[in-house]
Amino acid sequence: MDEFQKMLAGELYNPSDNNLSLMRARTRKLIDNFNHSSFEEEQSRLKLLKSLLGKAGNNISIHQNFYCDYGCNIYVGSNFFANYDCVILDCAEVHFGDNCMLGPQVGIYTATHPLDPIERASGLESAKPIHIGNDCWIGGHATINPGVTLGNNVVVASGSVVTKSFGHNLVIGGNPARVIRELKCSSGTTPEEKEAK
Repeated sequence: MDEFQKMLAGELYNPSDNNLSLMRARTRKLIDNFNHSSFEEEQSRLKLLKSLLGKAGNNISIHQNFYCDYGCNIYVGSNFFANYDCVILDCAEVHFGDNCMLGPQVGIYTATHPLDPIERASGLESAKPIHIGNDCWIGGHATINPGVTLGNNVVVASGSVVTKSFGHNLVIGGNPARVIRELKCSSGTTPEEKEAK
């Protein structure tokens, strides 16, 4: 496997690899163009986003400034909104369902490093994918850590640090994040109650 394949497979990889460095350089140019574009240039901004992201659904909007490592590992559903200063470290895949909203200064981090100090000093790192379901709202300054999966209709309170995965229809918050309350679907039942009927 090459270093890009190792990275996506969750194995230790060398981020200084020439191919990865070239990929990040391309991404930085696109991000720089996007972050310096005018809001009045809606079509050109959308074109930049679609050339940057691995997949982009209909009706997506990202405010400046936006930062990511590769872009090609970010998969965004329809009706996606990210507010100012969003950072997505997409060394592994990051998937968003439909109708997702991110508050300002949200950080989504797939990148991680060895706990052993000697191994960490070698410069090798790894990454774990993140999956965000449909209809999720992540509040401002929230952090989503490597390997987290959030189900559908999850609200993350602002300032939270999400260190583990959660199911559907929840408000979570805190550091580390925990369940604050359960939510009803718009039909008034949870998915589990629907399945039981």
